[in-house]
Amino acid sequence: MPTKYKESAVRVDRQTKKVSVEHFYVKQISKDEAFKMLNDNNVKPKVKRKLRNELIRRGIKIVYVTPNSENT
Repeated sequence: MPTKYKESAVRVDRQTKKVSVEHFYVKQISKDEAFKMLNDNNVKPKVKRKLRNELIRRGIKIVYVTPNSENT
């Protein structure tokens, strides 16, 4: 089963009462959104690990930069 970064959500259309399930798979995230989530402090370490694994699977190299080294 594909890796998820968030639980599935059930959406109900109030007019037609049609139920649809929305899944949140890591493979569907764009590269920019994945890096934004990696740099966010509110994301759990388990999700960050999933994002790093996905970026490595895509062949994207992750470069770690500390905030102090940007100024020099």
